[in-house]
Amino acid sequence: MMEWPWIRLWRMLAAGRQGRNVRNLFLQQRPQLQDAFFAAAAASGKPRGLRWKACEWESAVEFARERATGSLTALAGVVIEFEAVEGGDMEGVAAVGNLRNASAVFFFHAGQWRTTGKTVFNLNPDEALVRFQSQYERLSEDSR
Repeated sequence: MMEWPWIRLWRMLAAGRQGRNVRNLFLQQRPQLQDAFFAAAAASGKPRGLRWKACEWESAVEFARERATGSLTALAGVVIEFEAVEGGDMEGVAAVGNLRNASAVFFFHAGQWRTTGKTVFNLNPDEALVRFQSQYERLSEDSR
């Protein structure tokens, strides 16, 4: 079925508007989302033998669309501090105290930004999108 040019233009404009709206919603809710991320990540038990101690949030946020589903994702830069669980495998390991660069993963579902505490370690948001470019398509500047 042939798509008329004006339909394609309308879809592009609608996608850009949606992208701007969900970005603004994320920025408005960012403090609550950061708290939700920390709670979910700390409860996950990952990485094994470590306890989440603190997150220092960076200003960097990248927005993307999952190629397979079209779902919107936000990756926020974060520096994470861990401590060893007493009696665990990591107790006494000097590297436990090293700060870790990562990206916190958020997703847009049913009109709300949410998180499960998923973390992409050792990659900032921009690097994560480059690394997983087959899975995610960065939202263009027009839709930000």
